[in-house]
Amino acid sequence: MSLYELVQILNMTMRKQSPLKRYDRTIVALSVARFADALGNSILIILLPLYIASSPPPNTSMSAAALVSVVIALYGLVNIILQPIFGVMIDRIRFRKPLILAGLAIMGVGTFAFSFAETYTSLLIIRLVQGIGVSLTVPASLTLINDATVRETRGEAMGFYSTLRLVGFAIGPLLGGYLHVNFGFNVSFYVGAGAVFAGLLMVQAWVDEKPNHVADSPEGRSPFFDSEIWSVSIISLGVAMFVLACAYSMMGTLENEFNARLQQTALGFGIATSALTFSRILVQTPLGRLSDTIGRKPLIVIGLILMAPATVLLGLAGTTLHLTGASALQGLASAAVSAPALALIGDLSTKDGAGRQISIATTGFFLGIAVGPLIAGFLSGYAFELPFYVNGGMLLLGAGLVYWKVPKENKT
Repeated sequence: MSLYELVQILNMTMRKQSPLKRYDRTIVALSVARFADALGNSILIILLPLYIASSPPPNTSMSAAALVSVVIALYGLVNIILQPIFGVMIDRIRFRKPLILAGLAIMGVGTFAFSFAETYTSLLIIRLVQGIGVSLTVPASLTLINDATVRETRGEAMGFYSTLRLVGFAIGPLLGGYLHVNFGFNVSFYVGAGAVFAGLLMVQAWVDEKPNHVADSPEGRSPFFDSEIWSVSIISLGVAMFVLACAYSMMGTLENEFNARLQQTALGFGIATSALTFSRILVQTPLGRLSDTIGRKPLIVIGLILMAPATVLLGLAGTTLHLTGASALQGLASAAVSAPALALIGDLSTKDGAGRQISIATTGFFLGIAVGPLIAGFLSGYAFELPFYVNGGMLLLGAGLVYWKVPKENKT
């Protein structure tokens, strides 16, 4: 075989595997919209601490860090409370697209409204409103992707969606920092809002949704506590998302401690933190595609088991290089869990309960994002390594739960 023929074969293979070729425009539009809102939202990661520090509320004994943490925690708390409720709504209406558009509009308006915020209370209100917006958008988008795919392509589609979200979160802080330095707060907020509204326009133009079949609720059965919805396998996957999110949300809380222990600068910590995101970006879609071939459950179990030592290694890191390597390993492990878990929930979901069942996974994720920093903050006071050991154990328990309670898949 000549070199030319080999290149042609590889080129044809890559074209066949390209997400933009394999997915219909609904999946691409929802994924790009998720990129846009992740970009707009992650710009705030850089802006909010600076914004609060520049005009702290009078007559308060709270530190700037504490004030920022309250704003961040409120966003997560709203998601934890509302996503299950909106999951019921998703299953009870014929169209999901209006919910996605409404959620993106709320997030866009909220981001724009930061340019008018003059008090700390107004920041809290705006962040609460943004939490409502993302609570509408995320489960509705994932449910629509689930409806638009079949078992043979669902893992790759979820991987593509997750990859674009990660790219948005990776670019947002860099863009926010650049805009703030060169143009100030307001322009940064305008760009963030513009990104969200661009995603909204793409969803409106490209997403063609078929009416959802809405079944009547069985008499006497609560839509929140339906035993067919809250199956052990679905809950087990929600727990997997929870322990996963706990594992990679602890590191940021201990930034000062890491810098002191490793005698590194904020730049070194930033590089180590980014390693998780970039390693996950590289493998998220391929691992989603792999789950379509070999099955989701093996990847989820392996990913959780691999995540355990990677998390422990964070606490044991002796140099910035060690910390960066452990963080990159976390990214690889989390990629093996996230998209396959979402796809598997889609595979297992009932026809009339996908919205609620997918919201179990997204709620577990946001709960982990909220609990992880608390584990790190409280347990590190006893021993720096302790929260990493505890979360490593949680990950192994999560792997065991998925292994024993999630049914064996029928692979194609």
